[in-house]
Amino acid sequence: MTRSDLIEELAARFHQLTQRDAEQAVKTILEAIEDSLVRGQRIEIRGFGSFTITHRQPRLGRNPRSGEAVQVPAKRVTHFKPGKALRESVDDPSNILTSTASLKNNDE
Repeated sequence: MTRSDLIEELAARFHQLTQRDAEQAVKTILEAIEDSLVRGQRIEIRGFGSFTITHRQPRLGRNPRSGEAVQVPAKRVTHFKPGKALRESVDDPSNILTSTASLKNNDE
């Protein structure tokens, strides 16, 4: 699902929202998540999952072409951990069949 797909889905589910309103809502939510992560805050959405920032230490890496040692600097990376409800929903075999049928219909 792309950002555009998410906007279309939101507008379709909530008929009172125009396409522009749905786009603004998605943009606002994603910006709020991004801003919180940039500040190093943890984001938890119950039933969906949590986003955290993990710190990676500097390390010595290798250039795959030349084999030369390369210093890789320290950095912060985003980590997503799915919530229990999301894990169970994704792992549920009955959801797989529904999703597969939906994908086949979209391909036609």
